Amino acid sequence: MFAVIDPQTLVLASVIVFFGALTQSLIGFGLAVVASPLLYIVDPELVPAPVIAMGFSIALLTLLRERGHLEFNGLQYALLGRVPGGLIGASLLLFAPQPILGLAIALIVAIAVVFSLYKFTLPVNKATLFGAGVVSGIFGNIAAIGGPPMAILLAGKDASKFRAALSAFFIFSSAIALAILGVTGLLELKHLWLSLMLLPSVLFGYVVAGKLVNRVDKQKTKIGTLILCSISAIVLTVKSIFALI
Repeated sequence: MFAVIDPQTLVLASVIVFFGALTQSLIGFGLAVVASPLLYIVDPELVPAPVIAMGFSIALLTLLRERGHLEFNGLQYALLGRVPGGLIGASLLLFAPQPILGLAIALIVAIAVVFSLYKFTLPVNKATLFGAGVVSGIFGNIAAIGGPPMAILLAGKDASKFRAALSAFFIFSSAIALAILGVTGLLELKHLWLSLMLLPSVLFGYVVAGKLVNRVDKQKTKIGTLILCSISAIVLTVKSIFALI
């Protein structure tokens, strides 16, 4: 198994994934936004397939915890949108060189940060759900960051319903994303091994979050997360530009 990743990289990636899983368990999203840019710097093979697989795991755990608050009304339209969006994202992955993908991931993180800072009020209907699903699919299959479009649209729900709805969406959308990556040849056995090797960090982050969920200030956690994401996006941008020069 260690042939697919060296031990030092695995340790660093495990720490990154732990904090990503901790963040998502506390505020409803964040594993990919936190982890993807940093993991791409550590090893591009870790994005997007392993992050998507780990996102599926943390979403399943969160939904089991919040299942009593789930309202699935309309999410099917977002999942329909995820299919064409995912195909667009996978097409870009097939043809874009690594530095361009690095810049794309940094841009997606920056967009996620901006959208998280400013409150956008959009009507929740079939059209906006489908549109959010398309954007989520593009972002998700390039950088495994499919949460922000849906998080913005569902922001009016209370915290428990918000986490439950997003988790349900992540479960199905992650399966769609992995299926598209598999069909396009972008999902390999090594990606599944990497996901399994990092799974303990996901579980540990979830367990720690369960102990902290009623003790931490979620707004401060969110602000800290956005600062970290901004820094990682800047670092990834600089690294990618130097690679292009």
